Amino acid sequence: MLIAVTLIMTALAATASDPVETALQAPGPLGPLQGTMLAPPSGKAPMMLIIPGSGPTDRDGNNPLGLKAATYRLLAEGLAARGIATVRIDKRGMFGSRAAVADANAVTIDDYASDVAAWTAAIRKRTGAACVWVLGHSEGGLVALAAAQKAADLCGLVLVSTAGEPLGEVLRRQLKANPANAPILDQATAAIDALEAGKRVDVGAMNPALLPLFAPQVQGFLVNAFSYDPANLVAAFAKPVLIIQGRRDMQVGVADAERLKAAAPKAELVLLADTNHVLKTVAADDRRANALTYGNPNLPLAPGVVDAIVGFVSAANSP
Repeated sequence: MLIAVTLIMTALAATASDPVETALQAPGPLGPLQGTMLAPPSGKAPMMLIIPGSGPTDRDGNNPLGLKAATYRLLAEGLAARGIATVRIDKRGMFGSRAAVADANAVTIDDYASDVAAWTAAIRKRTGAACVWVLGHSEGGLVALAAAQKAADLCGLVLVSTAGEPLGEVLRRQLKANPANAPILDQATAAIDALEAGKRVDVGAMNPALLPLFAPQVQGFLVNAFSYDPANLVAAFAKPVLIIQGRRDMQVGVADAERLKAAAPKAELVLLADTNHVLKTVAADDRRANALTYGNPNLPLAPGVVDAIVGFVSAANSP
């Protein structure tokens, strides 16, 4: 009853032009998956599910490891203001969805893809939408692509800062890009080779700097993730696809976006100047300035991000 009263008072305090925020859940293996729906104040709106990136990243796009960019919350607010409703979610085993599984590390891309199916069904049941757009950011783009291979209720995909090659290749490139990694590069490469072959890695003699990346509890996830080639997945998806890539992204590059586009020639590709991995503006090629944006939720999204998504969805929905 107290919850109901709070919701009523919140609704009364809002103005007619404010977006409407409501809690939403979908079934998980052991308990519910939790999310937040943000919708325009009136009228039937296209529905978009936002899939988070790697690690302990929450529904707003933040994590306890220092990421506080609030990218997904800002996306939801920007899209609601332009007539698109979103559902942003906590991954199974984490934050509001911690009851869904006993161990948040004992997951795979396949598991996350199953959760996408649960979410799209829940959204359609709640809203009556005929289909749901799925936006995947970073690793979330791979999850969206994996889910799209089986889901029939997707309107289309929005792939944001999404790698265009298998994760093993992405890790090799990222490790080589930092000169400080030279002493551990051979050991890291050997670990990636083994995981790509489906083999577990003994971390007993591993450099401590590599343990967070190759910890035993995440190796099952890595073996599964390394088996996917995003280009093959997007080539097999026949519905509309939008690829958004920032030119100042330090984690995923323009070459990734172009590889996805080459595999799916009908996809729309939008390259945004001065935009980084968390969709914030970075005016120069300065790694420190780029990294500082990851911890600032008060910085707005880079110009063009919301416009690209709105234009894509509007064009797809046009008769």
